[in-house]
Amino acid sequence: QVHLVESGGGSVQAGGSLRLSCAASGYTASIHCMAWFRQAPGKEREGVAAVNSDGIRVYADSVKGRFTISRDNAKSTLYLQMNSLQPEDTAMYYCAAVRSYCIRWRSPGEYNYWGQGTQATVSS
Repeated sequence: QVHLVESGGGSVQAGGSLRLSCAASGYTASIHCMAWFRQAPGKEREGVAAVNSDGIRVYADSVKGRFTISRDNAKSTLYLQMNSLQPEDTAMYYCAAVRSYCIRWRSPGEYNYWGQGTQATVSS
């Protein structure tokens, strides 16, 4: 079993930055793919970025060049650095993990484990 806990959300103005963290505990050696998803009110959960255990990263087009996903395997922690934030980035952000590689990383159903979420709010 793997337990995920997110932190780092908050409220910022447009153009600002936030850094999200996701601490993993339990049998983390079984995890290959870790990802960030977000869900705004009334919208479906969408994949933001994902990273494999070998370091290969993928991003949604909407965040390329602004967000950076990283992973510290020694600390079992996943990060999401979010720069140039816009009001449309406002959402609950979730950390997710799966025992396989990031193949269909955008699909929430692919993931075995989820955190409880952390809210990011961007005002104009």
